[in-house]
Amino acid sequence: MTVKVHLWSYFRELAGSAELEVDVPAGSTVGQLLDELYRMHPRLAAMRNSTLVAVDVEYQGQSHVLREQDEVSLFPPVQGG
Repeated sequence: MTVKVHLWSYFRELAGSAELEVDVPAGSTVGQLLDELYRMHPRLAAMRNSTLVAVDVEYQGQSHVLREQDEVSLFPPVQGG
């Protein structure tokens, strides 16, 4: 199945794109999608432990099961001062 991934902030620079389409097997989890993204774009893997993930409009954990046509957004950790 194909999942659309939106990359925000400096994740766009790390992946070289603001949006990706990733093919994963049906029934894949957010964690499996992230593993595939890190394989495709190793520079993103450095942010593995602090990446925030939303599926459609809800933040989700790595065990969340994806469905065809889901849109996933990856956000870097919140910064401020």
